[in-house]
Order: sequence, then structure tokens, then C-alpha cells
Amino acid sequence: MKVTSSEEFKAAVLKKLDFSKFENKNYILYTNKNKPSLGYLISYSREGYYDLDMADYTIPNDFSLYFDNTELLMRFGIVYKGVTEFKIADNPVDSFSPSSFFVIEKDLKGHQNWKKGQHYHGTEITIYEKYFTEIIKPNFPNIIDLQTFITNYTYIYLPIEIVRIINQLQSLANEDSLNSIYLEAKVLECIGILINEVTKSPENAFTNQIDYGNINIGSDRLIKLTSSDIRAIQKAHDILSEGYNNPPSIEALSKMVFLNEQKLKAGFSKQYHMSIGEYTNHLRMNTAANLLSTTDLTIKDIAKKVGYNYSANFSKMFKKTYGKTPLQFRKTK
Repeated sequence: MKVTSSEEFKAAVLKKLDFSKFENKNYILYTNKNKPSLGYLISYSREGYYDLDMADYTIPNDFSLYFDNTELLMRFGIVYKGVTEFKIADNPVDSFSPSSFFVIEKDLKGHQNWKKGQHYHGTEITIYEKYFTEIIKPNFPNIIDLQTFITNYTYIYLPIEIVRIINQLQSLANEDSLNSIYLEAKVLECIGILINEVTKSPENAFTNQIDYGNINIGSDRLIKLTSSDIRAIQKAHDILSEGYNNPPSIEALSKMVFLNEQKLKAGFSKQYHMSIGEYTNHLRMNTAANLLSTTDLTIKDIAKKVGYNYSANFSKMFKKTYGKTPLQFRKTK
């Protein structure tokens, strides 16, 4: 099963858990009243802006979910019990064990597995992009830049002040005395604490825990990747994704992201498992294949759209990529 938003993901998991929805004054309870041993999920929400979810449940059967979610989300919380196995895009299968966590998600693709009998217990706050664009930025402009964090990287860390807030919210919920105004105040406090954490120094508890590794240059030289290097490489990736039909030169791209050419080329290959040229070509050919399959545009027009001045050069590269000429490819679709 494939989901394309955090709400779809949550709904799909609840369905697999065989939980029903029970609305209360301040929160929603999800549980199976015929099988209380399966546990529950309690959700407090300002719909579309943020959620507070507190869960304690056992997986009844094995299942997997595939996700392709373009949303920008901030998620953080505490996992008290349970190990989650997941795979993000082309990265190796990873797992997440009990601890504090923080992640900024954007264009997240991959899949996650659950095993029968596994027990999960944790509390999580999810803040949606809408909260930042409609609440935070208009009232506190330039106060936070989510680009400070590496996207789709799970930091196994939360400031102790946020851990205390989460535990406090958990206690109030257990007493059925958590109201929406208090919750919103604490969500804002958490954001304020995170801002202080990442702006007081370029090297902080978030950046210090990441091991970006080294890049081998030739046979006897290593280059170390820093958090700022990774952000520059991600920015280069975004620039190429938006302008693949007229990409900047390596020299120009290097200046645009303020990273030297050698580190940019080597770091891009390490991060995305292909060279800058291969990535640009991948985008061009993928777009061309889509246009050949879904439009009646001429080969010449498609070549121009993906950045080729000469259709012969385009056809040569397309055949090299797909093993067929553009016309042969179109006939098979």
C-alpha cells in the first residue's frame, strides 16, 4: 500500500491496527474496544497545523507501507519502546530504537515495516508547513529557517527542555486536563527552544552528532564533509532539479552554493550516488520519456524542452539511456 501524506500514513496504520475512532472534547481516541489489549492512540490536534499523538499499542499482524510524501513536516518526540524498520529512497534499510528524535521531512520516499507482536509506546509532535507559513512567519519573520536542518535525517536528540515539555503534556493528558490553548503554548515554546539551540552556534548538538564521513580524492587524499557542505550540496541538487533543461556549469553552480568545485562534485556523488552530469541527464531523459508517452509533441519540440538544441544529439542520448530511439519508445507506449 502506498500513501502520499502524513494523514494517509496515520490512517493506514490505524486501519492495520484495527482501531476505531472515538471523539472526545479535547482529543480523539483510536482503539479497538473489543480487543483492548491491542492498545490505543490518543491524538490532540489543531487540524492542518500540528498534532500531538500519544501511542501505546501492539502490532496484530505483519504489514508494510510505502510512502511518497511531498509535505514539509517537523516531527519530534520520544519513543519509549519499540524498534521501527524503514528504508528511505535508495538508502540501506535502517532502524530506529527507543530514544528522543527530531526530523524535518520533505519529499520523503521509501517504505516502513511492522512485525506482529511488536509493542510501541511513544509521544510525538508533528508540525505542518502551514503552521510556519501562516502563524510563525507573519508574526516572527526571519526567526527560523528550516533549511538549517538536514531534511529526512533523524537526529537522535532533543533539548532536555523539550523532553520535559513532552513528559508534562503526557502527564496532563493522562489526567484528562490538557486543553488546546496550553498545548499551543507548549508547541510554540518547543519551536523557540529549537531556534535557540541551532542559532546560538553553527556547531551545536544537532550538527555535532552527524558523521558525514570522508570523501576519497585520488589514492591519498581525504575530504571531510561538514553540515554546511551537505546543505550546499542539497541546494545544488535543488537548483539542478528546477533547471535541468538549462543547468549551470559546475563552476557557476559552485559559486551559487558557495562550495568549491572539487568538494561539490565529490560530495554530490557521495550523497546522491551519481555525478552531477548523470543526475541532470537522468532528469532530462525521464522528462522526455514522460512527454513521449503522454503528449503528441514532436521529437524536435521535446528535445528543446529538455535542453537540447539539436534533436540528433537528444535522440542519441535517449537511445543510450533507454535502448530505443525516441520514436521507437513512443510506439511501445
